[in-house]
Amino acid sequence: CGHYLWPHFKKMHKKRKQSIMSNAVAQDLMTIADIVEATTTAPIPFHITAFDGSFTGPEDAPYQLFVANTDAVSYIATAPGDLGLARAYLMGDLIVEGEHPGHPYGIFDALKEFYRCFKRPDASTTLQIMWTLRKMNALKFQEIPPMEQAPAWRKALINGLASRHSKSRDKKAISYHYDVGNEFYSLFLDDSMTYTCAYYPTPESSLEEAQENKYRLIFEKLRLKEGDRLLDVGCGWGGMVRYAAKHGVKAIGVTLSEQQYEWGQAEIKRQGLEDLAEIRFMDYRDVPETGFDAISAIGIIEHIGVNNYPDYFELLSSKLKTGGLMLNHSITYPDNRPRHAGAFIDRYIFPDGELTGSGTLIKHMQDNGFEVLHEENLRFDYQRTLHAWCENLKENWEEAVELAGEPTARLFGLYMAGSEWGFAHNIVQLHQVLGVKLDEQGSRGEVPERMWWTI
Repeated sequence: CGHYLWPHFKKMHKKRKQSIMSNAVAQDLMTIADIVEATTTAPIPFHITAFDGSFTGPEDAPYQLFVANTDAVSYIATAPGDLGLARAYLMGDLIVEGEHPGHPYGIFDALKEFYRCFKRPDASTTLQIMWTLRKMNALKFQEIPPMEQAPAWRKALINGLASRHSKSRDKKAISYHYDVGNEFYSLFLDDSMTYTCAYYPTPESSLEEAQENKYRLIFEKLRLKEGDRLLDVGCGWGGMVRYAAKHGVKAIGVTLSEQQYEWGQAEIKRQGLEDLAEIRFMDYRDVPETGFDAISAIGIIEHIGVNNYPDYFELLSSKLKTGGLMLNHSITYPDNRPRHAGAFIDRYIFPDGELTGSGTLIKHMQDNGFEVLHEENLRFDYQRTLHAWCENLKENWEEAVELAGEPTARLFGLYMAGSEWGFAHNIVQLHQVLGVKLDEQGSRGEVPERMWWTI
């Protein structure tokens, strides 16, 4: 893999340096280092070495980038920004030294600094850069990596705008991310196969303890007790369903991932919980039952689409009995200003995924059947959760590459470390919002006035 071939590449590019550099001079072409220096202001946070033998940047920089071939240049030139860099990195054409690919957290501080260094070259230099890229055949559009999804605008042209968040398209989007393989996910998740933010009793708690504590917190917030009925929408591998069943609650979970469904049902049987727990391979909109005591929605609304929030909350309110509670646990932005997720997230991580601020989420919850009782931000808990997942992936790196291929393993390391960085720097947050379905007189029924759960 590229991470381990770095010493080999260094030896190889030194042998080619003299002939390539001489050829470039003869044709009045720029080197890769020349292009970097023409488009950035020193000092940059990387030491960059290229296949043509050129290099630039501080030699003592904490991270070294090796531009292995013209494919890397092509990816970056034809899709400037995060998308082009990600394509080159995932395919092994842009090699990073100084961070493990399973947990490349520090690279995001360096990238932030690197982006600040960019500058627009003058017209003459721009023409020379374009001429150089053309001569090295780096302006061609590369075949996109196999795991990349079509951009949202292309899906809209093919399927029509109305198709976004249709049941069939949502199913495909969920399957893309979650059906990579249960064995692959087991390499970095805890034994419960929980792929959502944990809730750490202490900063030193284990991932397993924190995930169990998260389910305990939600169970208590929903005031569940033996004999109650719970609907868990977007249930993943069924961790909440099993926790509730172990405490005497009749729990139904629904997921659009077939692999999650199969694993979850098998685990329910293995633990002897069939009388109380059930997972269905089903869209939450197709659940026929009503009259639930509580609904948990842990990490599903990110896939719903903001324009669909009214229908989402109205439907779930209709599934509850009067006085029933709903807890929505989801990633949000730190404010309510509309923005796009970015090409990398949309094409590689969560196709059709959408985030908004907690205020927007609460507004729609209030407008569609709920009185909001409580909300809290758990972003530092998600930071710790992602750190633990990355460390697990790093520890099991060779097996992850064997199971899913190096590009996919790199993708998950990049995404999870970037998310860890995002929660740490308040780029994203994690909010739990608790609401109750009132009766016609505005009564909460038996729901207390004050907080009843243990922090």
